[in-house]
Amino acid sequence: MFQASAPGKIILFGEHAVVYGRPAIAAPVTGVQATATVTPGRPGHGLVLELPDVGQRVAVTADSAQQPLAHLAALALHALALDPPPAWVVTVRSTIPLASGLGSGAAAATAIVTALAGAAGVALDPAQVSALVYESEKRFHGTPSGVDNTVIAYGQPVWFVRGQAPEPFALRRPLTLVIGDTGIASPTSIAVGDVRRAWQAEPARSEALFDDISETTWAARRAIEEGDGATLGRLLDRNHGALQALGVSSAELDRLCRAARQAGALGAKLSGGGRGGNMIALTAPAQASQVTAALLAAGATRAFATQIA
Repeated sequence: MFQASAPGKIILFGEHAVVYGRPAIAAPVTGVQATATVTPGRPGHGLVLELPDVGQRVAVTADSAQQPLAHLAALALHALALDPPPAWVVTVRSTIPLASGLGSGAAAATAIVTALAGAAGVALDPAQVSALVYESEKRFHGTPSGVDNTVIAYGQPVWFVRGQAPEPFALRRPLTLVIGDTGIASPTSIAVGDVRRAWQAEPARSEALFDDISETTWAARRAIEEGDGATLGRLLDRNHGALQALGVSSAELDRLCRAARQAGALGAKLSGGGRGGNMIALTAPAQASQVTAALLAAGATRAFATQIA
């Protein structure tokens, strides 16, 4: 009946600090995506989610509210005025690694909302999609920043400050990034919770680190607008250092960042919640294959180049 896809995402600058009112820069990732396909189901059985990637099949009812994507689907049905629920099956497949900082949950949720709206013949704007997806993000992550749902629903790079309207972000020239996956699943909610506890225990120290990340993010915006790749690379390294100080990096992430720099990357940092998941490296286009090979040699389970335009 209808199919919709949504990209993954990376945070270029500002993760964790964005939860505390500082800015972040995020962008969609080409090459990985979640896809939701709506097909007819059994009459009288309402809406069913098929989630083969995680081995689940969930009937969307009031009793399934604890499953984040089922909860989201119920909210979408209400927003689309689909009452009683149609007898549809929504099958969700994804090439985005779970719990890796690439927005797998928000991408799946965005694909579901968009597919349901399409099957119902209703046009939702990005703000409406983002607001619905944010509800599932709260189920996934506890206190999400709102970055993932925003950048994926809008499908373009954004300047994001929590509580403010997202600002589409202009790049002077495309950025070539290599993404390296540690292969370690790391739910964002755990890292976010640990950072919050550290902030509660030592607020002055945490606030100083958040301020440093904010300064780095503002400087990165200027570098991106000016097309200054060398400065942008140094700012990636600086941001990674602040995230290390927050306690959200890991030996595996640090090793991949060092390997990328040694292979000629302009800079590198973890991306997302940390403790595992992915890192990103900024490279010249001609260096992308060399950096990709270096990450794989350093233990990345997967590495691929993408371009942010």
